[in-house]
Amino acid sequence: MTTLIKGATILAMGGAHGTEPFRGDILIEGDRIAAIGETLEAPEGADIIDGTDRLVMPGLVNSHLHSNEALFKGRYDNMHLETWMLYAYPILAAKALPPRLVYLRSMLVAMQSLKFGVTCITDDLYESPRGEIELMGAAIAAYDDVGIRATVSAHVVDRNFLDTIPFTRDYVSQHLQDEIGKITPMGVDDYLSFVKEAHRLFHGRSGRIRTMLAPSAPQRCTPELMFAANDLARQWGTPYHTHIVETKVQFVTGPEFYGKSLMAYMDELGLLHPWTTIAHSIWVTDDDIARMGRAGVSVAHNAISNMKLGSGTAPVRKLLDAGVNIGLGSDGICSNDTPRMFDVMHAAGLMHKVNNPDTSRWLTASEVLHMGTLGGARTAMLHEETGSLEAGKKADLLVIDMTTANFSPLNDIRNHLVYCEDGTSIEKVFVNGEVVVENGCLTKVDEAALLAELRSLMPEFQQYTLGVEEANRQLEPAFTEIIQRCHAMDIGLTRWASDT
Repeated sequence: MTTLIKGATILAMGGAHGTEPFRGDILIEGDRIAAIGETLEAPEGADIIDGTDRLVMPGLVNSHLHSNEALFKGRYDNMHLETWMLYAYPILAAKALPPRLVYLRSMLVAMQSLKFGVTCITDDLYESPRGEIELMGAAIAAYDDVGIRATVSAHVVDRNFLDTIPFTRDYVSQHLQDEIGKITPMGVDDYLSFVKEAHRLFHGRSGRIRTMLAPSAPQRCTPELMFAANDLARQWGTPYHTHIVETKVQFVTGPEFYGKSLMAYMDELGLLHPWTTIAHSIWVTDDDIARMGRAGVSVAHNAISNMKLGSGTAPVRKLLDAGVNIGLGSDGICSNDTPRMFDVMHAAGLMHKVNNPDTSRWLTASEVLHMGTLGGARTAMLHEETGSLEAGKKADLLVIDMTTANFSPLNDIRNHLVYCEDGTSIEKVFVNGEVVVENGCLTKVDEAALLAELRSLMPEFQQYTLGVEEANRQLEPAFTEIIQRCHAMDIGLTRWASDT
């Protein structure tokens, strides 16, 4: 299929045109952008779109989400990460969900993502109590059916849960320690078999689906597993996706477990490099930041989730200055609680203005847009394929109506996108050269029917969840004490004091 968008305002976010809006045409042939320029000729039989009063920009990229949380959307509030994880990632009484529920859960995330301008997601998928190929396949089938571009992991933890957080043996009762000790995490060999099978079955599907390697975090995974995952990521050319120092508890964890920061530990293991993407990186030191810059890592910055869980503020300006690539993520769908990336851009554009009074250090709208597009694509190692509008790249783009209230009166388009737009001005969404959203409606699936089916299954799931919550609530008092102890500690590492 061939499409020509004529006379639009274009925000390319890369290539020769950079971040300055300009007037022009875009020719789409098949799944790629064939040409960008002025007065392009329409090939015979091309579908022509009038670009008058329309903005064409790259689709947004969600650099870090956990779709497995979607059924808890709107359920939890006012919890630190470690307490919240007892419920969103239950240790006790969890059982595998039916594949159809996983499909609908993933579809819920994908449908809302596409309708609000997200064309590419990185889903760090974790199933409680452990991953299964059939369940990963159900999530990928949803992404395939709806038409989104997705990089999907098999998130893994191979250590006893109580050995991933400091001081648990001081506060968790022996009875609960014994009960948790009966749970066998996935071993290295099982994990390697799993990810190899997933890669064989799913990687490259429809030209939009990819797999990646996702050891949960250095304190949650053995070096043997992290090394094995790293080797496969390098071999396959896929991201090595992990979490490092999201909270003060994790800031304490490094010195308690390894005698150094978690980032220094990863660096000394040789696991910081250009295909490493780190979710969060909030509680980092200046030494950590220098290591990250030298290694050329990427960070997925989860502005809304970090605020909701009270985790802190990542030193984004310092990371950028050090040469770290930054993408934006929604994070989990019950720590945000949506996958809408216009919301995340808005929050990221605002929250870093409160760290210090030097306005020259604040993020610009262009920088935020880069994080939400090309920077995000880099976190998924897809920057050669998507994230900007350039000839030869995949045709993943948005057509936005600039006659809406969000763009009236029209001033700086980039400021409007970061501070005014919420996704409701989107007229068309293209992924892989195909229109997947038209005037607010998904073109490949029946949204109303899928949502109705999901709602019909929720009473049984919510009843099951009450039992899981009751079982894991036994751990909450101990975890509250651990969090309070960590927040009171001076561990001898100097975290950045302000983003200056």
